[in-house]
Amino acid sequence: MTSNPEHPDLAAAPEGGEASSRIAAADALANDAAAEAAAAEAAAEAAATNEQQLIRLGKRERLNESGVEAYPVSVPITTTIPAVRAKYGDLVADETTGDVVGLAGRVVHLRNTGKLCFVSLQSGDGTRIQAMVSLALVGDEALAGFKEFVDLGDHLFVSGEVISSRRGELSVMVAEWKIASKALLPLPNLHSELNEETRMRNRYLDLIVRDEARVMVRTRAAAVASLRKTFADRDFIEVETPMLQTMHGGAAARPFSTHSNAFDTELFLRIAPELFLKRAVVGGVDRVFEINRNFRNEGADSTHSPEFAMLEAYEAYGDYNTMATLTQTMIQNAALAVAGSHVVTWADGTEYDLGGDWDRISMYESLSEAAGVRITPQTTTEELKALAAREGVEVHVPNHGKYVEELWEHFVKGSLVRPTFVMDFPIETSPLTRSHRSLAGVVEKWDLYIRGFELATAYSELVDPVIQRERFIEQALLGAAGDDEAMRLDEEFLRALEFGMPPSGGMGMGIDRLLMALTGLGIRETILFPLVK
Repeated sequence: MTSNPEHPDLAAAPEGGEASSRIAAADALANDAAAEAAAAEAAAEAAATNEQQLIRLGKRERLNESGVEAYPVSVPITTTIPAVRAKYGDLVADETTGDVVGLAGRVVHLRNTGKLCFVSLQSGDGTRIQAMVSLALVGDEALAGFKEFVDLGDHLFVSGEVISSRRGELSVMVAEWKIASKALLPLPNLHSELNEETRMRNRYLDLIVRDEARVMVRTRAAAVASLRKTFADRDFIEVETPMLQTMHGGAAARPFSTHSNAFDTELFLRIAPELFLKRAVVGGVDRVFEINRNFRNEGADSTHSPEFAMLEAYEAYGDYNTMATLTQTMIQNAALAVAGSHVVTWADGTEYDLGGDWDRISMYESLSEAAGVRITPQTTTEELKALAAREGVEVHVPNHGKYVEELWEHFVKGSLVRPTFVMDFPIETSPLTRSHRSLAGVVEKWDLYIRGFELATAYSELVDPVIQRERFIEQALLGAAGDDEAMRLDEEFLRALEFGMPPSGGMGMGIDRLLMALTGLGIRETILFPLVK
């Protein structure tokens, strides 16, 4: 409660007064009414769905009893809906071809009108074609069976001549039809937008209903194929490394843990493939990459998923500069593969230019400029702490590196528009990275920012096993002090390094985030089956 010195009588009244109380009560009633209406609508929808399922189960049973399989092992298709569209797309109204085809698709529109029925069949990529079932061509029994047994959502085989209808619609004049798979549940309304919850939990429905969902599947496949081609053109070898590991490492992240009954030991789902890929470089696989699934037991938001796809690559006798050039080429090639141009168009219609040479800025210099105060690797933790306090920046692990990175995100990150490599990070936050060749207190690491989020990172790799051991010990101390993301001391990896790893550059990039950069969508839209609570 607050007092008002100009109107002392108001000091004794509740804030907002009686009018505010009435408004709040009205709002509460409105919210309750809206919730009750939504619950009633959901209950009615569930009841209708149950009724539809019972009706369709009855149709399935009658089909099987009549000797007609509701789920045949195959149907005699001779072509596909996209192929027919491509070959006969130029037919004029009322034109016939004399060509007979057999094709199948999902029923997405159905109109039964007396002696002539119309059905729209959709292929997996969303291409549609009309099929016309006429009494004069199929006869009484087949037409009656069509009307009785075919529902929206069924997979239907039709065979007949390719024609163009009087309205110019490419069609199949059906001589024979057959259910290829009976749908027991009705499709959602194809004219209404699915809500996000339904789309994420029932991605199969999303794929049936929405062009954008189907396009994303193909966009992702094209982008990943482009990445592999870029590596193949540069003599990189693709390998696979373990997902189950006895020691998690290669990144600062909390792992998921499990238990192996066979070995009676704790195992971790990998947070990164880095330490195994470096073993491959030690073994002589000089240019190596992996596109893998990683798992991090952390929060989920518009740019993070607990399970995600990642690309990591290592090149002997490279460094973080060569990896920056490679990464720019990879992403630009991926843009060409999915958009035909370095300028991509996002889901909201915004155009984003991935072309040209990308900016490279220093973390310390860009932070100093934005903060208006000189910040160097020698700036004390106390000075950084004071600056963070003034700016309201919280740092959970109070060391120099964490303060610098959090302050950089506060001051600089939001101002980046073009694709930008942010170079030269604090040594405390990058335990697997080589110290800078000319700048004391920093390491040769960059993060790539596109659309305001981190897309990729790269190092000049730390290959000195003595210094690496010291860094691991520092990480262990941080872990003991409460840092859940600190790495453990990995003796097996250190032993591999002791056999000699050549100077190398390494990079990692999120595949899901690459699709975000190319499409402008959130991370859950780019993952075919995202994890949902």
